[in-house]
Amino acid sequence: MIVLMVGLIVFLALRIPVAYSLGLSALAYFLLHRPELLPILPQRLLAGFDTYELIALPLFILMGQLMNASGITSLLINFCLVFVGNICGALGLVNVAASMLFGGISGSSASDTASIGSVLIPEMKKRGYPATFAAGITVASSTMGMIVPPSIPMVIYAVTAQESVGKLFLGGIIPGIMVGLLQLTFVYFLAKKRDYPTQRVSFHRKEFLLSLLVLPMPVVVVGSVVGGIATPTESAAIGVLYAALLACALRTFGWKADGDQPAFSLASAYEAFRSASLTSAKIMMIIAMSKVFIWVLAYERIPQTVAGELLQLGSPPTLMMIAIAIFVLLAGTFIDVSPAILLLTPVFLPAVQQAGISPILFGVVLVSALAVGACTPPVGNCLNVCSAVSGLKIGEIFKGASFFLLANVITLFLIILFPQLVLWIPNAVMAE
Repeated sequence: MIVLMVGLIVFLALRIPVAYSLGLSALAYFLLHRPELLPILPQRLLAGFDTYELIALPLFILMGQLMNASGITSLLINFCLVFVGNICGALGLVNVAASMLFGGISGSSASDTASIGSVLIPEMKKRGYPATFAAGITVASSTMGMIVPPSIPMVIYAVTAQESVGKLFLGGIIPGIMVGLLQLTFVYFLAKKRDYPTQRVSFHRKEFLLSLLVLPMPVVVVGSVVGGIATPTESAAIGVLYAALLACALRTFGWKADGDQPAFSLASAYEAFRSASLTSAKIMMIIAMSKVFIWVLAYERIPQTVAGELLQLGSPPTLMMIAIAIFVLLAGTFIDVSPAILLLTPVFLPAVQQAGISPILFGVVLVSALAVGACTPPVGNCLNVCSAVSGLKIGEIFKGASFFLLANVITLFLIILFPQLVLWIPNAVMAE
């Protein structure tokens, strides 16, 4: 295990991509410690890809990319401004509200950061908001994309833990709303204190009708899973079809995302498919390599050892979850979300289950904690995306986001202390 863990740390320190770092450290383990088990390596790699549920992953990513390409972000922002435009700090409030809506459509925090940030950050700076505030709230609010359904990290956890995707989606509803409401409160009081401007917009009938076409999308995608109408993979396909039809409808109705060019074209559709393919391939490589790494952990009985040590401490389940959450918060600053889920789930899940804690609760806690890590240096994926969009340094963006990320941390510990905030809806809707 020293070879495995030291190898992983060294490869990551050399800035080798996570997927290859996982694979190379596992290969070093086999070569130096168990060369007779080398034939298992290709078998585990194939097992990483050969999972039907993983088909949902690229489909959910493609759904979000099609929504980005159709210019739906501008439409959602104008829709939100109708309700909060006359309140102090309106664009900050809209940033959070739009992230909540868009996160429920794209399922990706990075996608949320890129799409909403490219529209709102320049607009907020133009209207007198500090650049760090605009970028910070964009990054912090994008974390809801991982928590509210449909969530790509929830799908990855469900596949890893062999749990219900539908229950995980439902479990993220209340925590996602809590994060959104707390961030809205923080934005309002900060905007009031600093006297940030209001922002009024006129919302035409055509825009209102188009919004009515967009808003049911999360309900259709999640509801089809929860209602037993479709599997997660089939619901992702339904989401892609919905997004494609909606993009065509927006073009037919003459919606212009930037006021000049049509919102959707063959070129933008091609770019959506290309981006979804590249993103999916990256995640699939991480999953395949992690399967080898996880097999080594299981072979060395590391999960059982960790579970035994945690249970021997005799801590109540709540304290165990708090300790795990703190560890995940720290780990999330160095490991990206997808590999962190794949690495930490098999280590902690056995201990969690033996302590009588729901795997659904653990999944929501894990994803919620890693959502904070996505906005924390040095790895923070959302920080890097926002830096590219805003032109600010990662440190400046994190400084602006840190106050709003308190909402995530508060919500994280509340759902640990009061598990029914996560479990109530899944138990009520999908009771076995």
